[in-house]
Amino acid sequence: MLNTHRKAILLTVIAGFLWGTSFPAIKVGLRYMDPYTFVFLRFLVASVAMLAICVFTKNFSLKFEKKRLILLLGVSNGIAYLLQYVGMVYVDAAASSLFVNLSVVWVALLTPLVFRESIGLKKALGVMASLLGVVFMTTNLEFASLSSGAVTADLLVIGAGVLWAVFIVFNKPLINDSKNTIRSVTWLLIFTLVPLLPIAPYSTGVLASLPVDAWLAIIYTAILCWVVPYYLWLKALKHLSPVTSAIVLLSEIVVAVAISTLFLGEVFTLVSGAGAVLIVIAMLLAS
Repeated sequence: MLNTHRKAILLTVIAGFLWGTSFPAIKVGLRYMDPYTFVFLRFLVASVAMLAICVFTKNFSLKFEKKRLILLLGVSNGIAYLLQYVGMVYVDAAASSLFVNLSVVWVALLTPLVFRESIGLKKALGVMASLLGVVFMTTNLEFASLSSGAVTADLLVIGAGVLWAVFIVFNKPLINDSKNTIRSVTWLLIFTLVPLLPIAPYSTGVLASLPVDAWLAIIYTAILCWVVPYYLWLKALKHLSPVTSAIVLLSEIVVAVAISTLFLGEVFTLVSGAGAVLIVIAMLLAS
């Protein structure tokens, strides 16, 4: 029998693996639809699926704990995914996984502020390494590219990682105080749709024209890249610190890079590869 801590680590690794597959899956889905339609339909499907599970298991209720916190987490999650999807129109899946997982650095910085802990020299060095790595990956040391839209796309995906740092840190009090995880996940998903609702009129207009491959990408990312991994990760977070959880989720990068290289033909230059190494080092230092 696995002890509680090891089980939590295992669940987080599984969640990270599933989330890692989402990056190449998103790139495939973006071939068939715009990012706004994709992100809205993904979370509409996820919300409907989770709501059905909640009702079927007799966990649904209009009364639930931590309403304001769940609203904050849901809205920040929706905005983060919107930033990621728009950015990933121009950013490779492997690079996106690195930028998003910079959240481990932001978690390391945010956690002391929330829980009143010191940052420490290693975390400070981690921040410096992460910023240098971002410069390498976003510019490839060709600084003329700073005027192009590609860097803006990189910053959008990085911004998503910052929001997910807030998401990771404040999920800790949610899972610690929640008496019904299924209900909390359901309402969080519903609130994730709030910042995506302005997209709804446009998205519903293209439903009939979406090919089967587009729907497969939507359903896959909705169920196997959100509902399942988020539930597993949230259960594990009850027994892990936010920083430890964020570090274990680095498994996302390994999966995303492997799939993107093997099946999408993505490649790193020597400079961008060095930037990726710096980012990973930063993540380890921040832990």
